Amino acid sequence: MHWLSHRLSALPNTFLLAWGWQRRGLSVLCGALAALALPPVEASFVLLLSFPGLVWLLDGALEPGATRLGKLRRGFAIGWLFGFGYFLAGLWWIGAAFLVEADRFAWLMPFAVLAMPLGLALFTGIGTALAALFWSDRFRRVLLLASCLMLADWVRGHVLTGFPWNSFGYGIAGSEALSQSASLVGLYGLSFLTVAIASTPALLADVRPLHQRLKAVVSAVLVLCAMAVFGTVRLWQPAPPATDLDIRIVQPAIAQEDKWRPDLRDEIFQTLLDMSEAPLGGEARVGQKRLIVWPESAVPFLLTQEPGALFRIGKALGSSSELVTGAVRSEPGAVGTSYYNSVYVLGSDGTVRGIYDKVRLVPFGEYVPFKPLLETLGITNLAGPLDGFEAGYQSRVLSTSESFSFLPMICYEAIFPGLPGIAGEEPSFLLNVTNDAWFGQTPGPYQHFSQARLRAIETGLPLIRAANTGISAIIDGRGSVVARLGVFETGLIDGRLPQRLGNTLYSITGDLPVLIVSIILVVFASIERYNRDSRKN
Repeated sequence: MHWLSHRLSALPNTFLLAWGWQRRGLSVLCGALAALALPPVEASFVLLLSFPGLVWLLDGALEPGATRLGKLRRGFAIGWLFGFGYFLAGLWWIGAAFLVEADRFAWLMPFAVLAMPLGLALFTGIGTALAALFWSDRFRRVLLLASCLMLADWVRGHVLTGFPWNSFGYGIAGSEALSQSASLVGLYGLSFLTVAIASTPALLADVRPLHQRLKAVVSAVLVLCAMAVFGTVRLWQPAPPATDLDIRIVQPAIAQEDKWRPDLRDEIFQTLLDMSEAPLGGEARVGQKRLIVWPESAVPFLLTQEPGALFRIGKALGSSSELVTGAVRSEPGAVGTSYYNSVYVLGSDGTVRGIYDKVRLVPFGEYVPFKPLLETLGITNLAGPLDGFEAGYQSRVLSTSESFSFLPMICYEAIFPGLPGIAGEEPSFLLNVTNDAWFGQTPGPYQHFSQARLRAIETGLPLIRAANTGISAIIDGRGSVVARLGVFETGLIDGRLPQRLGNTLYSITGDLPVLIVSIILVVFASIERYNRDSRKN
């Protein structure tokens, strides 16, 4: 037992006794290591090293005699550095977008690659600062840390326009069985469980009897096993029969630098039409009603203002198909023309049957916040040739002629957990159209796909995903991939729309239960801290 205790204390002491630049460097290193759990690496086991390291760094920095201000300052610094390492290692690929038009934007790439992690890390720092304020040497401090980081993740997903990209729960999303717990607690609940379980090995270094330390770790292992069993049982349940609606997903793999070239407009449009008319494959059935899906802004012009475009689409569709496509939409106004990033539903004769305008726009991609100020620094729209998009009024459900309804999600709208406010409407499936060509062969498209896939698990709804350069896929309500095309593959997916599952617990309750539990844990920790301080005085 003495030998084991000695071995267990060797690694923790590196963190517990660290100070100055050594502590700062270890904080950044732990955060960067945690990013390896994200796609495409998906090495979830690294969390068992990074989060214990974070706990030990906080243990070493928060000595019992520190003032509240000192605890807040040190806790924030460690968490901010951890978050900076995590987001820098997980989001470095955003720099690829600045190389598409390198002559204009390449000089901005270093600033963007650093600015986003610096900003997003503020939320992680606030979470660890709150945890530091009520920190103790008790086992339950890992629950406190998980609660505070989950609450910070939730705030990050809602403040301003929200940006929940790479929340900590995605660290185990690569496991199909473990990610099924999102159907119960959603993304933020998954973040809580991930941080709590991954942090628990830190307790082995506590100065307590070994059997007590092992008991705490075994408890975490049992929770992990329960998640795995639940997920396995959910995946093993017989899948309901597919619907009668056939799906064709078109992935044209148009390079971003070619997408808006005027001399290639007709060639790109004809490519989409030819792929839509190509011979059937996969599970496609001759003569069956079919929904064809093109990616985000697939049409390289204003669809309803191009002479003959709708006629050519109707001719390509024939009598048994409909089309859902992303396209830019314009609308004249009193002070000029407004542009929208939209989804169109077109009938078999090419007529417009429904339109959805994107509600959540990408900051600095589809619109520029504080544009007059930032234009003086050379920052303008990075997502296309237009001056910027207007946001749609609200999310809405669209329908096909076969009475299948779907919730459209354009590009990064698919990273937001749960369903938006669509009271009284229950869609048959989720539909995500996107264009990740900006980011090339980087982790970006893989992370985006993983996050969209979790929406299917959360809601029990199948997901149809059409991406210009991949990853396109048909995904069932348990997040299982029925068919897919990889990054920069040119091709088609022919399949059938999976049946929606029943409402999940998360689709009924949303984030409220997890938020309440986390807030209660923080309140209990604050009361315990206050009682201990009172006894000392």
